[in-house]
Amino acid sequence: MRVTILVDNLAARGLEAEWGLSIYVEYQGHAILLDTGASDRFARNADTLGIDLSTVSFGVLSHAHWDHGNGMGTFFARNPTAPFYLRQGCGETCYDKTPEGWRYEGLQRGLLTTFAPRIRYVTGDFSPLPGVTLLPHKTPGLAQRGLAANMYRKVGDQWLPDDFSHEQSLVFSTPKGLVIFNSCCHGGADNIVREVADTFPGQPISAIVGGFHLYDTPAQEVRAFAHRLGETGVTQVITGHCTGPEALDILTQVLGSRVQPLSTGLVLTF
Repeated sequence: MRVTILVDNLAARGLEAEWGLSIYVEYQGHAILLDTGASDRFARNADTLGIDLSTVSFGVLSHAHWDHGNGMGTFFARNPTAPFYLRQGCGETCYDKTPEGWRYEGLQRGLLTTFAPRIRYVTGDFSPLPGVTLLPHKTPGLAQRGLAANMYRKVGDQWLPDDFSHEQSLVFSTPKGLVIFNSCCHGGADNIVREVADTFPGQPISAIVGGFHLYDTPAQEVRAFAHRLGETGVTQVITGHCTGPEALDILTQVLGSRVQPLSTGLVLTF
């Protein structure tokens, strides 16, 4: 399996960065796109890297935030046939509660309606391809994490703490173990590794790839999280985007060589 980071907060020379994430995966003869970043920059980087988005078999949206899905229109223009898999319940509903009021953090307004024929909503454990699984969160009480982070969903006239039911993990089976992609890990990367381990008992977890949403988390909490993540036994921790440089430093202090930073243009093989 070969993985190319099409956009991240950091970029190699000649490529563009943004606050967002998009990952291109080549797996058993199929091309898969995870997220589309915040704009069309993922596609421009793909052109620079010689990656043809028209060959993608299907796309996956990790969760319903603008910095992961606002490039979907560009992808659909580049690829006329591939479906895009979203977790059931994804909608234009995500907000942050700030001192100034409610701040919309969801997908571009109208995107889900405009591209409805290309979108597939999934529930439960869903396998779009042998060896590939989309997993929902299975950890109870995640709404408490949303409440603590001032993250909400507007459902009708109600403001509900986000339980991240719109977030999903993309899991690949490889000869050396399972590789997990979860672009922001709002449910907690340590919880996500355990969710995957419980779903696939007896299979080693080779790696987790994605952002960990730690950029504004106090250092003491990051350090405690790093120890919990290490206790899961995951072999590689490849992280960037919303993790933040300070948290990345702490993760590296605790987990050592298991940690590798993400950046636009990075190529990984599993």
